[in-house]
Amino acid sequence: MEPMDGLVGEAGDDGAPARASRVRAVVAELLDLDELVGEILIRIRPGEPACLVRASLVCKRWHRFLSDPNFRRRYRAFHKMQIQMALDYADVLLETAEAGQGLPDRSIAEPGKCRGAYGSARAHRAAVEYELDTHDNADLFVNLQLHKKRSKIVEIVAAKDIIFVLAQSGLATAFNRATNKRIAFLNLSSNEVIRTLFYNKNNNSFITVSVCRSDDFNTLKCRTTPIEYIRRNQLDAGFPIFESENLMWPGFVEFDDVNGKALTYSANDGIYKVFDLKTYSFLYSIQARNVQDIKISKGIMLLVYVRAHSHVQLKILSIEDGKPLTSLMVSLKRNKRIDFIEKFNEKLLVKQQDENLRIIDLRSCDQIEVDATKFITPSRFVFLNESNIFLSFRSETVSAWNLRGELVTSFEDHLLWDHDSSLNNIYITSNEGVLISYCKSEDGTVAPIGSINMSQVRTGKCITKFAANDPTLSVVPRTNSCTTQSSVLSTVQEVPVDVTALFYNEDMNEIYTGNSKGLVHVWSNRS
Repeated sequence: MEPMDGLVGEAGDDGAPARASRVRAVVAELLDLDELVGEILIRIRPGEPACLVRASLVCKRWHRFLSDPNFRRRYRAFHKMQIQMALDYADVLLETAEAGQGLPDRSIAEPGKCRGAYGSARAHRAAVEYELDTHDNADLFVNLQLHKKRSKIVEIVAAKDIIFVLAQSGLATAFNRATNKRIAFLNLSSNEVIRTLFYNKNNNSFITVSVCRSDDFNTLKCRTTPIEYIRRNQLDAGFPIFESENLMWPGFVEFDDVNGKALTYSANDGIYKVFDLKTYSFLYSIQARNVQDIKISKGIMLLVYVRAHSHVQLKILSIEDGKPLTSLMVSLKRNKRIDFIEKFNEKLLVKQQDENLRIIDLRSCDQIEVDATKFITPSRFVFLNESNIFLSFRSETVSAWNLRGELVTSFEDHLLWDHDSSLNNIYITSNEGVLISYCKSEDGTVAPIGSINMSQVRTGKCITKFAANDPTLSVVPRTNSCTTQSSVLSTVQEVPVDVTALFYNEDMNEIYTGNSKGLVHVWSNRS
C-alpha cells in the first residue's frame, strides 16, 4: 500500500487529481477488507437501529454482513447487551427497504396503524408469556399479618434465569424462569420483613436487607446468599454481613454497584463505613461530624458538610481508600434552599431554590450557568457515566442534559405514569442506549392508557411500546408457579394498565412487570 502523505493538493496543483485518485484507490482497498468492514459495522451504536439499516443499504456485501447471525452474536457481545428488540426493529426496517418502501419516519410506536411490512415484526408481537404469583400457597408459610394480604410489587431484580420479586408487605420471592416455578420465599422466618433487594454482581450473590418484628422493625439486617445456592433452594447457605454495625434507624446501608462498595451509617456512633462488595471486608471509616450528606459517583465520594450562611464546604475522597483528593468551598445565595449538590465525572452540579443551575469544572474552576427557567429542579437524577450525560426526571417528563448545560433531548411520546418519577418503573440498559419505562399512552380519550415504552436515550425517539389498546398484544395461557390455581387472572387489557414495578432482563431479553395484586408478568417477543 502506498504511503498516505501528501494526499491533498493545493489549489492550482496539477498533481491534485492524481492524488485524489490515489485516495479513492486506498479507500476502496481498505473497504474491500472484510475484517475492516466488520470492525466498522460492529461499532454502530445499538441505541440507533436505523443506522444499521442505512449501513445495510450501502451495498450487498454490507447487507450480508448485517444479516449474518455470526455478526449479530459478535455485535451483542461487543456492546455487552442483548437488546434484541432494537435489532428486531432493524429487521422491520430492512423488510421495508427491501420491499422498495424506503425508510419509515417513525418507529412502530403507533399500535394498529403500521401494517404491511410491519405485520411480521417480532418487536411488535409482544406477548405476556407467563404470570407468576407471589401469593400462590403463601398462606402455608407466612404468619405475619403483613404478609397475608396481597400487596403491590415494589421491586423486581433478575440474575440470569432467576427472578427476585419484593412485595410492599415485605414478602420476597425467587422464581426460576426456566421452569416458571417458585424456588423459595427469601424471608427466613415469618417475622421477617424484607425492605430491599440487591443483586451483587461482584461475587454473583444476592443480598436482602430486612427488619424483624422482634425489635419492632427498627434495625436493618443484611444477608447474602450465592445465586447457585438460591437456585437449589439452599437458603441456609447464606450468611449475615455487616454484623458489626448498628443499623438502627436512622442508620442505613447503601450499595454502590458502579464501584463495588457498600456504605453503612451507624447513628449511634456517628460513623460512616465503607466495605468491599466482593469480600464484604471493611475498608475505612469516616467521621460524620458536620457531614450533612454523602454522594457516591464513579471513583469518588463527595462529602457535603452543613452549610454556612453564604457557602458550603465540600470534600472529595477516593472511593478505594478514603484518602482526600480535594476540598473546596462553594458560594451560596443567602436564604435560598439548596435543591441539590451532585458530582458527575469532573463536574460539580449546584442548584439552589429559584436560582440557575451551576456546572463547575473541578479542574479549572470554570463555571457554566443554565437559566432557572430552562432547567427546573428534578425529582430524580440518573447519571450515565459512559455517555457523559444525565437524565432529569420531573413530574411525568424525562429530559437528557450534557455537562455543557445543553439539553440533549426531550423524550417524545414518553409521558411517565407516576408523578413522583419512581425509578421502580424505569430501566436503562447497561450500554446506556435504551430507556424502558411505564408510561401513559394518549389515545384521545379522557382516561390515559398504560403502556411500556422503549426509547433511544440520545435521540429521545420511541423505538416501540406495548399499550393496552394494541390489538396485537396477547396473553399466552398461564403457567402457574404451583399446582394450586391462583384466584387472580389477568387479561391482556389489564396487564399494561396496572404496573407498579418494571425490570428488563438483558440476558433473557424479557421485560418483567409487577402489579398491585402481587402478580409478575413476563413479556417477550413472539416471532
